[in-house]
Parts: sequence; C-alpha cells; structure tokens
Amino acid sequence: MSGAGLPGTAAGEEAGVGTGPDGRLPQDPRPSHDVRVRDEWVPLLDGTRLHARIWAPVVEHPVPVLLEYLPYRLDDWTAPRDSERHPWYAARGYASVRVDIRGTGSSDGLFDDEYSVQELDDGIALIEWLAAQPWSTGAIGAFGISWGGFNALQLAGRAPAALKAIVTVCSTDDRYDNDVHYVGGAVLGIDMASWGGTMFAFGSRPPRPEVVGPDWIARWRERLEHNVPMTPTWLAHQERDDYWRHGSVCEDYSSITAAVLAVGGWADPYRDAVLRLVSNLDAPVKGIIGPWSHQYPDRGLAPGPGIGFLEETLRWWDCWLLDEPNGVEDEPALRAWINDSEPPATYYAERTGRWVAAEAWPSATTEARAVPLGSFAAPSAVGADGTVVVRSPQSTGMDAGRFFPFGNATDLPPDQRAEDGRSVCFDLPVGAGAAPLDVLGNVVVDLAVTSDVPHAQVIVRLCDVAPDGSSTLVTRGVLNLDARHGRDRAVAMEAGVEQVVSVALVSTGHSFPAGHRLRIALSSTYWPWVWPRAEEATLVVDPAQSSVTLPVWTRAGDDGVRFAPPSHAEPLAVRRLPAASSLPQRSVTHDVETGEWTLDVDPGYGGGREYPDGLVFTEDSRETYRIVDGDPLSATAESQWRIGLEKPEWKAWLETSSRLTATATEFVVENDVRAWARDGGPDAEVVLVAERWFEDRVPRTSA
Repeated sequence: MSGAGLPGTAAGEEAGVGTGPDGRLPQDPRPSHDVRVRDEWVPLLDGTRLHARIWAPVVEHPVPVLLEYLPYRLDDWTAPRDSERHPWYAARGYASVRVDIRGTGSSDGLFDDEYSVQELDDGIALIEWLAAQPWSTGAIGAFGISWGGFNALQLAGRAPAALKAIVTVCSTDDRYDNDVHYVGGAVLGIDMASWGGTMFAFGSRPPRPEVVGPDWIARWRERLEHNVPMTPTWLAHQERDDYWRHGSVCEDYSSITAAVLAVGGWADPYRDAVLRLVSNLDAPVKGIIGPWSHQYPDRGLAPGPGIGFLEETLRWWDCWLLDEPNGVEDEPALRAWINDSEPPATYYAERTGRWVAAEAWPSATTEARAVPLGSFAAPSAVGADGTVVVRSPQSTGMDAGRFFPFGNATDLPPDQRAEDGRSVCFDLPVGAGAAPLDVLGNVVVDLAVTSDVPHAQVIVRLCDVAPDGSSTLVTRGVLNLDARHGRDRAVAMEAGVEQVVSVALVSTGHSFPAGHRLRIALSSTYWPWVWPRAEEATLVVDPAQSSVTLPVWTRAGDDGVRFAPPSHAEPLAVRRLPAASSLPQRSVTHDVETGEWTLDVDPGYGGGREYPDGLVFTEDSRETYRIVDGDPLSATAESQWRIGLEKPEWKAWLETSSRLTATATEFVVENDVRAWARDGGPDAEVVLVAERWFEDRVPRTSA
C-alpha cells in the first residue's frame, strides 16, 4: 500500500492513498477498498495529546474502528509490523488505528508505569474519542499482542460501552503470577532484570522531531528526567498485593462484557491465560493455542505452521462489530495444536502435530489421570527410606532457553540431558505398541517435601525422553515454597517438617509416542529463570506420597479444525542493517577454576534497520547472567543497550546499563543512562541531553 506506516508523518497530514492487498478468504464477497493513512493528535481532558496513525477505507459512510494501543513507537519500531495488519483491515472496511501511550513514541506527556491507572484512563478516553468521530459507527474493537493484548483485556475489564470485542494475543489475565516479574511466587531472574533494563532503555528514546516540532530536544530532556527504572517498583511487591491486582482481570472475570478472542502459543509463557479466559469468562469467548512463539501467528516466524490469523480476526470483528451471523459463535470454545514428539532443538521452522477442538474448557475429552510418583521408574538416588534428596547446583537452568521466544535461532531449550543430570528424575514409560499419550492442559505435580531451611523453592520439568536418551523439554513449573498457601502471603517452611505442596506446570499440548518416557525432573534451583534464594536448600521428597496428574486428551485423530493460510498487507520496505556485533546469539561458559557460569545473550529484538523515509535506526543490546556454583549470592544479571536514530537533519543516541544483584537481605538495582542529540546536519553541535545514575535497594521479603 502506497504510504502505509510512513515514519515521521506530521500529525494531521495525509500520507497517501493505496489499494489493499489481495488475500481475503474466497467466500468473502466484499470489495477491497482503497486505503488512506493519516496521522492525528487525540486530545485528552488534561491537554495531553496522543499520537495516532489511522488507516481508513475510502468510503462515504462511517465504519467500525479497531484500536492497537502500545508504548513501542508507531513512528519506527513497530512500523513494519503495523504495516502488515492495519492497512489489511482498512482494505476490508474497518478504520484501524495505532496509538502510542502517553509519554512514549511522539505522544505528549510522561510515562509512569506499565498498565498504570493513567494508561487505562487514557485508553478509555481514546475509545470514547474514536466512537464519537463522524467517520466511526461507534462500534470499537481492540487488539494487540503482549502489551497491547494486556491493555485490551484491561480496558475490556473497564467495560466501556463502545468496546464490543477484543482480540488478545500472548497476554495475561494475571499480572503477578503470569507475567515477566514472578512465577509461582518466585522472582523471575531472567526477565525481572532484563525486561526492566529493556523498558528503561525503551522509555529513554526521544520523540520524533518531524512529529513534535523544533523543541524535540527539550521534550526529550523532560522525558529523560522523568524516566526511572521500573525494576525497583516491581521488586517492592514480592507478594500478590493491590499493585498486581490492578489490571489483573482474573480478579473479576465478570467485569468483561466485550467478546474475547484469546490467542496464544505453546512456545510463549502466557499460554495459560487462554485456558483461564475460556474457562471463566461470562462474555462470549473463544481460544486458539498454536505451536507459536511470542509473535502474531501470521508473520511466518518460528515455530510454525502459521495460520490465516487476520482472516480469523476479521470474522470475529464482522460478527461482533457488524452483527453479521457468520458462524463465529458456533466455533469450538478452544482450538488447540498438539505437538508431535520431535528431537530437542533450539529452533523449529515448523512443528509437526495436529489441531484438536474442545467444545468447552475444561473439556470432557480431557481425562485427569493421577499417577503416583513412586510408580515412575525409581531413580538411583532413592535412599533406604524410599526418599530422594534434591540439592541442585546453582548452574541448573543454564539450558532453560529464552523466557520469551521470538522465533530466533537459539530461543528454545536445547537437549535437557545436562539439566536432567543436575536434577532428580523419575521416568514413566509409554509402553511399546501402546497408543501415543496425548497431554493437553496443565500437568500438576503434588510433592511431599521437607526442606532443611525455611525459605526454598522447587522447580519441576516435564521432558519427553526418546529411546536414544535425548530429552526434549515439554513444560515446567516453579513454586516458591513460601507461597505454597497462596501468592498473597509468605509462610516460611518449618525446617525438617514434611508438607505436601502442589506445583502446576505451564499448560502444554504434546504427544508422547510409544517407547518414549515421560520424565519428571525436580531441582531446587533454576538460574537465571528463577532468582536463587539467599541460602542453598536441601529438599527431601517422598515419592510414595507424591503424584503427577496428567491431563490426557482421549480423542485420537483429526478434529477437522482448519484455518486459512497466512496473509497480510505488503510490509513496509525496511532494509535490515548488518549486525553491530559478531558475538554469538547465545553462549554458555564455565570457568572451571572459579566455578562461575556465564550465560551471554543477544535478545534479538530486531537490530539495525533503515526506513523508507531515510531514518537509520540502530539497536545493540546484550544480556549477561553470572553465578558461581555453591554461592547463590553471586547471582548477577546485567543488561546493556545502545540505541540510535538518525536522519540527515538530526540525530539522537543513548546508552543504558542495568544491573541486578542481591545480598541475603536486599536486592540491589543499579541503572544509568546517557543521551546525546544533534539538531541539524553532521556539522551541528552535539549536546548531552541527560546523564543519570540510579541505585535502589529493596528488602527481600518472600523472594
């Protein structure tokens, strides 16, 4: 589409007219409209203006409106992705609108926190503004992936009258126990630190001069003076309190009245939310879970196969925003992919498997099958009293893979044999000649466990072990034992006293073939996914009093679920720049003399690129995680970012560094930022816009 997603278009200026691409479902009889794209300022009551880009069909009548509301910069960072879907919807008769949150991109104001009251209040005002425009029918849909999926759900929880339907992808209904901060009541080492560093860097980026005008450096300086690291705030709430209840729609599912299409992937950490939404919403709801990573499922990113996601969502919008009786309401409650067993790999272009359908969730087709842990093949570590001792090296977890897989070559967990060797494992064979054992849902492991210290955690992995011994990670679960009675409280273990605790593993869809083994692997550490407790724990587990409950899908064969092939609008013509670093994407090193393990990662968010308007965007980042076996207080997580934006007439660049460590009693969070600007050509003066340094100390409570 000519002009689609042009970075730097001044607000109110029309960027061009084009024709939407082909690719509709064959049964879709509507014409493909020409599309006009323009930028607008959306005024709020306090005088703040939000920067919006609107793709609209060239028609003479009002149309329904779709909204995507994000902090990630419509002018450049998300422009390639935006160009694939917003004009696609517009060509099919919808106005599709992309808006930057207050204080991000080129929007006015100052950003305060993720999913804040201010963000949601602005979102409600935005929906009301869109509904009141003369080109709008007043029927609004909201969609998004990750952040945009989060706030679409949260805005639906506010139940504005104009919001009729949402599509939420790779998002969560529970901000505490199913986001990037905590898991099972334990601090997420890998993303509490790295995502905090990423958002500190992202929040430090400037507005675009072409959009906000000649005072862009002053605006940027104000933004930098206000921007503070969010990690200390997140660490200050180590139990589920009102901070996390805010924005968690699981607190009151009945608050949602809009129709909800929830989409997730087995390679994405948020997939449980799809099952919970389908189970708990009173509003119309459908769920789809594929093999996908943290991506829209039409983008061709691993693992596939992708689906015609835009076609599927178009049917959703037509049903709920146009009141078309198109059969959407008759679809199964849940359509889910079950992965076939495949050798372990950090990258699958496509997974083999099949789609299944559940008319409700929980499904009558899923049978909860409880198996005593003691009936699994007994490990050699079983003592004379029938118990096993779990005391894992601090390096356990180095082969966990990325918390948020994005389809990169090293994202997924490698062969788990090394991790299994650091754990205590129980194997359940699938008999030779037996039918495959299909698992769909949440595996739950109940453990009779004793700890020698009051504060400990347990990690449970489910692996698929092939006859050759290779071990493929299927899913996992974490429990901070302080949180065993609920995530809203911290109750220390009584040392030496056995307790039965329940560990829910993240949901999965997986087929275990005959001749393979289901492996339950137990560990007391899992760095850097989980931040280590202050002292090492020795856990004693009684397998005879422990069990595994498997959600077994009992219907074999093809359920007839079909999707259109992926399609989208022609992407923005962005040229990828060579990588700034020759370092490997992911490496693990072990200093044998000191016992230190180092995980070094390029998060691979996209790197450098050149846009059609001449903007050169550079992005170089690195995450490093270190720990010494035997010393949980040696854990260190660091994140460095270098970001640059440059056109012939201006340039802005910044560097940030974030570091998280801990003593026995507190977390120590260090951050710094430096930013420079050049307002003019290459010979113009370079000015230091800001230089700031932060050190925050947060007491350890239940973490």
